[in-house]
Amino acid sequence: MPTISVKRDVLFAALGKSYTDEEFQDVCFEFGLELDEVTTEKQMLIKEQGDQAGAGVSEEVLYRIDIPANRYDLLCLEGLVNGILVFQGKKSPPIFKLKKYEDCYSLHLTPATAQIRPYAVAAVLKGISFTKTSYDSFIELQDKLHQNICRKRTLVAIGTHDLDTIQGPFVYDALPPNDIKFKALNQTKEMTAPELMELYSTHAQLKQYLNIIRDSPVYPVIKDKNGVVLSMPPIINGDHSKITLNTKNVFIECTATDLTKAIVVLDTIVCMFSEYCSNKYEIQQCKVFSPDGTYELYPQLEYRDEVISVEKANKYIGISESSEVLSSLLSRMCLSSRPCGDRLTVRVPPTRHDVIHACDLYEDIAIAYGYNNIPRRPSRVVSCGAQEPLSKLTEQLRHACACAGYTEALTFTLCSREDVSTKLGYKIEDIPAVHISNPKTLEFQVVRTLLLPGLLKTLAANKKMPLPLKLFEISDVVIKDEKEETGARNERRLCGVYCGKAGGFQFVHGFLDRLLSSLRVAHKEDYYLKPCQDPTYFPGRCAEVVLKGQVIGKIGVIHPNVLTAFELTNPCSAVEINIEPFL
Repeated sequence: MPTISVKRDVLFAALGKSYTDEEFQDVCFEFGLELDEVTTEKQMLIKEQGDQAGAGVSEEVLYRIDIPANRYDLLCLEGLVNGILVFQGKKSPPIFKLKKYEDCYSLHLTPATAQIRPYAVAAVLKGISFTKTSYDSFIELQDKLHQNICRKRTLVAIGTHDLDTIQGPFVYDALPPNDIKFKALNQTKEMTAPELMELYSTHAQLKQYLNIIRDSPVYPVIKDKNGVVLSMPPIINGDHSKITLNTKNVFIECTATDLTKAIVVLDTIVCMFSEYCSNKYEIQQCKVFSPDGTYELYPQLEYRDEVISVEKANKYIGISESSEVLSSLLSRMCLSSRPCGDRLTVRVPPTRHDVIHACDLYEDIAIAYGYNNIPRRPSRVVSCGAQEPLSKLTEQLRHACACAGYTEALTFTLCSREDVSTKLGYKIEDIPAVHISNPKTLEFQVVRTLLLPGLLKTLAANKKMPLPLKLFEISDVVIKDEKEETGARNERRLCGVYCGKAGGFQFVHGFLDRLLSSLRVAHKEDYYLKPCQDPTYFPGRCAEVVLKGQVIGKIGVIHPNVLTAFELTNPCSAVEINIEPFL
């Protein structure tokens, strides 16, 4: 859930009313938001960077507000103020108008762009008047969109330019890195694309975006008709066309790998800041030409109608209101509607891309009605609530492990391929692991198939602790299984690890005996150990745990090669079993 920071005094001035912190928290709650924190910029910097970072920083009060992840229209001061004022009935929802395109503002895509970022959309805001506050909000909205719907610029990258410093039509091209040379934003000299990539490799904010295009044979670039570089998305804009407080006309371009996301982003930006245009809420369209010569007009700012049942809306929410009342509730959420018998026709504006189903409209009705105002009623389903048997067994075993002197650990469900294969002496091809299709880091590539690697990494991180170390974990692993509908299944496991000055096989064996005796499972009668060979364990010091003829796990002394792979210097023993057969 994204969080925005707004200056309290600026927010109250825009709302036309001052509130206490408690009163504004109630306003947020009624509107479906949450006031997360009341702080200052100085306090935030001190918390992040230490006491010295706060020197000379403003102590103006900031409200940090949690915004629903799909409400992109609330990610800036303008959208937040507009939403609250409409909700309070102090203003009507804005009506956005499109101004006919002009050919000089067209954007032409070349065939080469298909190799890297194949889509682009554009728009123009004319006669805009920036203040310091609105300018900061304009930049902040772009950053919030980049971090959320744009998925850190991998799906969409936004570029904004002072239209009066450039000349259209514009060209979106993809060129070899050495063929791109321009003066990047806030730089003093021209540099080639490879030089810029090297420069920004240590930049605190921009270095995270370099890998998006680094290995591509071509880099995207946008130029005007005179060859002036506007931007090299998704990395940096050009200094020539940078936005300032004196900018009056803004050219906005979004390059993307996902056209739908690009349209949402463009609609959000132009709708939020068209209120500062000389013709309020008017946006100029741009022609965007595809490589085949066809074109589309953007932004489209489509208003669409959704029809919902009044009876279903009341039933889903648990209220009984007329269509007129439901219509007025929707209007408070910037959704104009009109009753048509037992149905409502709701007009969804271009700012509400989060509305994709009737349930989204039911949710908005419930928010406007007030969750606390929905009457309580007893459940219509007669049922007897009880804890799941597997959860109950898990809690009982946790208690038994703790009584045995073992400390519980909670490790990551995701791990690297090496953690479940190479480090344990296996080949990854032989492991029935579920692989992540687009892992963000080398640490999280597969879903764990064993609990043991996580506990060994925990031991490695606590080598300074006095010996012996006794850890346990009871959690799920995921195993590929073609018989399952999803292609995989969860399995609840228990793993215990002993690390001391000696191997300690007798300790984990005693640990296993204690646990099974607490479950009234007798040694030799109900379960026994069967010698086996496993590369994870020392030869001759490994056994399968067999319960009533079924192998449920393994126990043994960890192999020295495994200890070395996990950077452990003391001998360890471990036991890992599946606890589901005990149900």
